[in-house]
Amino acid sequence: MTQSPEQDHAVDAVPAENIEEPEQQLAETEESAAVPASRLDEEGDAAADYLEELLDIADLDGDIDIEVKAGRVYVSLQSEDEPGSLEQLVGADGSTLEALQELARLAVLASTGQRSRFILDVDGYRARRGAELGDLAAAAIESVRTSGEPEHLRPMSAYERKLVHDLVAEAGLVSVSEGEGPRRHVVVHPAEG
Repeated sequence: MTQSPEQDHAVDAVPAENIEEPEQQLAETEESAAVPASRLDEEGDAAADYLEELLDIADLDGDIDIEVKAGRVYVSLQSEDEPGSLEQLVGADGSTLEALQELARLAVLASTGQRSRFILDVDGYRARRGAELGDLAAAAIESVRTSGEPEHLRPMSAYERKLVHDLVAEAGLVSVSEGEGPRRHVVVHPAEG
C-alpha cells in the first residue's frame, strides 16, 4: 500500500490486520447495521447494570437512559438531583468518561461474550463536546483552505477524532490521525487534487 506524501509521517507503522484501530472500531459497517435488536438490548442492559452498581458504590444518584440508533447502543447517565453532580465521572477533557466507557465495555463483554461499540455519555458532555469539535473542525477547515497548509489539531480521543474526520470529509478535505497513545491527533490537509 502506498501512502501520499502527507501520510508518510508514520501514521500507522503496524499492519492494520495486527491491531484494532479505535477509528476502525467506530466506523459504521454493514455488519454493525445487521446486529440483532435483541443483542443490542442485551448490551444496553449489561452496561446499565454495571453503571448502576458503580453509581451505588460511589454513592452517586443518576438516571440511566438506553437508546439504540443506527445499530449502536447509546447509554446516558443524567444527574437526578443537582446538575453537575456527576461531573467527576467526566473528568478533565472527558478522560474519566473515556475510561468509564472502556470499563463498561469490558463488563458488557464479560456478560454477553460479545464486543460492544456502545457510547457512554454523562450529563450531556458528548453533545457539548461535539459542538466544540464542530467549531474546532470548522476553524481548521477554514485555515487549511486559506493557507493551503496542513493543520494539526490537539490530541483527542478516538471518538472525538472520528467526529472530526467525518466533518472534514463532509467539507471535501482530507484528514489523518497521527501520533501514538495520548498524543494521537488529527491533521487536516487540503483536498487532494
